[in-house]
Amino acid sequence: MRIAALDDDQLQLELFTRALTDLGHACRTYTTGAALLKDLRRETFDLLIVDWQLPDIEGPEIVSWVRQHLGPELPILFVTNRQEERDIVQGLASGADDFMVKPVRVGELTARIQALLRRAYPASAKGEMEFGRYRFLPTTRTLEMDGVPVELKAREYELALFLFQNMGRLLSRDHLREVIWGHSAEIISRSLDTHISRLRSLLDLRPANGYMITAVYGVGYRFETVKPSASDEALEESGQSL
Repeated sequence: MRIAALDDDQLQLELFTRALTDLGHACRTYTTGAALLKDLRRETFDLLIVDWQLPDIEGPEIVSWVRQHLGPELPILFVTNRQEERDIVQGLASGADDFMVKPVRVGELTARIQALLRRAYPASAKGEMEFGRYRFLPTTRTLEMDGVPVELKAREYELALFLFQNMGRLLSRDHLREVIWGHSAEIISRSLDTHISRLRSLLDLRPANGYMITAVYGVGYRFETVKPSASDEALEESGQSL
């Protein structure tokens, strides 16, 4: 998972980074609210860790902005020195999903993060997964469409699985590249576009079949289910009758 941590204490950010790396997640750190908000306009994350008292913007304002502009799905954890009941109420009322008081205990931090991720992304389970006509078998890293195996390269399989697990989410190009090629990999932008195009073709992902991959200019891609239009259904029926 890709997680952003906001805190003006560098030692605290180092603690977050170590804990998240040990869990197998990637952590991007920020020391000002403005820097995080700037990236949130063009980047995507799976979870946010937010401090309350920052040099420029208070944590509840940041959380409120996220809920207003990015929706209710992204899990947010407050980690702060504020510990009065009214602070916890305000933090949760602003849109945070959980609240943790400093000093941070690593075991508690990791347990809370894992619980938030499980609730937010239940499709990330390790067993077989079915999405309509598509069935993923992680043990053999294969994908079946209508019961027939689809020949996919390793990265095509990983990309397809990630898209289905995150259906409906806007995913930045960097987010997709990091998940599929690794955090330190450097690939040309066109490689991601090529993989997306191949999946459209190999898996027949088009509105007539109820799916759409949309390129969002300056950000990345969104994969979602759509209801076929009457014209799509008519074309499909005429094609089948030929």
